[in-house]
Amino acid sequence: MAASEETSALFPIFILTIMALPLVPFTIMKLCHAASKKAKSIHCQCLDCSRSGKYRKSIFKRISNFSTCSNLTLILLWIIMIFLVYYIKNMSREIQVFEPFSILGLESGASDSEIKKAYRRLSIQYHPDKNPDPEAHNYFVDYISKAYQALTDPVSRENFEKYGHPDGRQGFQMGVALPQFLLDIDGASGGILLLWIVGVCILLPLVIAVIYLSRSSKYTGNNVMHQTLSAYYYFMKPSLAPSKVMEVFIKAAEYMEIPVRRTDNEPLQKLFMSVRSELNLDLKNIKQEQAKFWKQHPALVKTELLIQAQLTRETTTLSPALLGDFRRVLELAPRLLEELMKMAVIPRTGQGHGWLRPAVGVVELSQSVIQAVPLSARKASGGSSEGIAPFLQLPHFSEAVIKKIARKKVRSFQELVDMTLQDRAELLTQVTGFSSAEVRDVEMVLEMMPSITVEVKCETEGEEGIQEGDIVTVQAWATLKRANGLIGALPHAPYFPFHKEENFWFLLADPVSNNVWFSQKVSFMDEAAAVSAASKAIEETMEGSGATMKETSYAVREAIEKVRGGSRLVMGKFQAPAEGNYNLTCYFLCDSWIGCDKKTNLKVKIMKRTRSGTRGGPVIEEVVEDGIEEEEENQDEEYDDYESEYSEDEEDEKDPKKKGAAANGSVHQGSSSEEGSDTDEE
Repeated sequence: MAASEETSALFPIFILTIMALPLVPFTIMKLCHAASKKAKSIHCQCLDCSRSGKYRKSIFKRISNFSTCSNLTLILLWIIMIFLVYYIKNMSREIQVFEPFSILGLESGASDSEIKKAYRRLSIQYHPDKNPDPEAHNYFVDYISKAYQALTDPVSRENFEKYGHPDGRQGFQMGVALPQFLLDIDGASGGILLLWIVGVCILLPLVIAVIYLSRSSKYTGNNVMHQTLSAYYYFMKPSLAPSKVMEVFIKAAEYMEIPVRRTDNEPLQKLFMSVRSELNLDLKNIKQEQAKFWKQHPALVKTELLIQAQLTRETTTLSPALLGDFRRVLELAPRLLEELMKMAVIPRTGQGHGWLRPAVGVVELSQSVIQAVPLSARKASGGSSEGIAPFLQLPHFSEAVIKKIARKKVRSFQELVDMTLQDRAELLTQVTGFSSAEVRDVEMVLEMMPSITVEVKCETEGEEGIQEGDIVTVQAWATLKRANGLIGALPHAPYFPFHKEENFWFLLADPVSNNVWFSQKVSFMDEAAAVSAASKAIEETMEGSGATMKETSYAVREAIEKVRGGSRLVMGKFQAPAEGNYNLTCYFLCDSWIGCDKKTNLKVKIMKRTRSGTRGGPVIEEVVEDGIEEEEENQDEEYDDYESEYSEDEEDEKDPKKKGAAANGSVHQGSSSEEGSDTDEE
């Protein structure tokens, strides 16, 4: 009985250990994630962003952000752990080591007369004849009598001095750390013990495994449904125009699960009338087009209208229930757009290439959603291939303001950026009527906008040239600079209700064939991860080329300095295609800002495969950097395939014109034809 009581006393310790094993690492991970997220929260300070309340640190918002299900569960588990620690601490005080002198209330080395005197005094207090309390009887028998016997009986005293117990050497005991009521096998609690063992050892792991497997079979590592990826993969086409990407994007399974209520009909009808011009409806047959639109699945109709409400900033007509669905749609949008981008650049052709045209469309849709700019605003106008969309992401800018500054021959966004601070302030105050505070907001956003430069090269490791079938290594250094000196920062997005980190996509593509040879996602937020990745990549490259330790160490230090200075290393491999000269383009696209993308032209020569051990001469590569928004007049509108095509959906069947340039012996070709795209699809 005593042994069972002793083992049952260990049950709280057992529970504390089981709880601490997963809880402590999970808590450390949550704290590290919160600290890194707090360090990254460098955001825009303009009036629009301040009014949005997205970055406001009020006590109510902090409580609402903190009061999530996982956080509350974590706090509850820690409260239980603290209670167990307190209980175990008090319980350890009750469990005392057998000390005869201490039990009798004597000091060590007391005489026999003092021992007998103390025994008589305690007998009067705890003897069963004097005290009928059962606990007093147990204490007298288990402690007082044994303590007196250990100090008066020679054999017992010898056993106590040798083994620490008057009964002599104690046998080794084993027990189960379970409560006492579960160990009463003779009574009805035997079944409870069996249920406890079955529940903890069999049912609990089984339930956890079933939940994990059901979730893993439904979601990917990026918390996107497998059904969504299947739909994106199926509907993605090589000739998909940027304006048609929306039709694929809204087919996500997550959006299909958003409930469609009868009370949503009237607000959705009002919203439809507000955004009807953005739905690509045929105005000649507007009634048939409207009927066709409403015949779609209700979830698709609702999702597209809510996204159009974000693009056109028409959220005043939304009911409270629709506002909740609106926030849910926008919360899922960055994650789904990233997966849609992966479906666009995933290897599809026989050479393992992705598709450029839909990839560009996905990035343009992402930019429009984050900045709340209509897709129709991206129509090329004036001297800008991006239209008026870059202007609309600036605070206090509207179409009327853009028309006013256009009269002063500021027709492209780049012209506005290239102006001096004084000239821009005079333009905004005198022509548009901006106040000094509004001018400061515009300057603040312009200082937050990133400026990208890209240095890229392609080579075969250990060889002078590139032959068909070689494994080619592409290495690019992308450098980000802002006027305010920051590197990693959250973009200016006052109409997007959630925190959004700016990400970039590096695409090495052939615009003529519409093929993406290599793609990689790039982030400037996590410097530590970028330093680690760049160091590892440079070290592996130097070791593969046979460099010495000193050369490798120098190259790694140089790469680390570049990363800390605002550069990121993009490195990968692809298989060289057939023999020929290829005019490739390196796109560095931002998913959050409009007008900050970068385009770099790269000329690569692939030589014919020769016998083993023989190589041709060196490959002549020519790199020409050119901003997507800055197209020089003497280039005769080269690379038309990247320009927004929202006004040219009906002309997708036309053959593109090839336009060349004879400068420096390089030939730049125009946009890819539909026949080439269709061939790749087949």
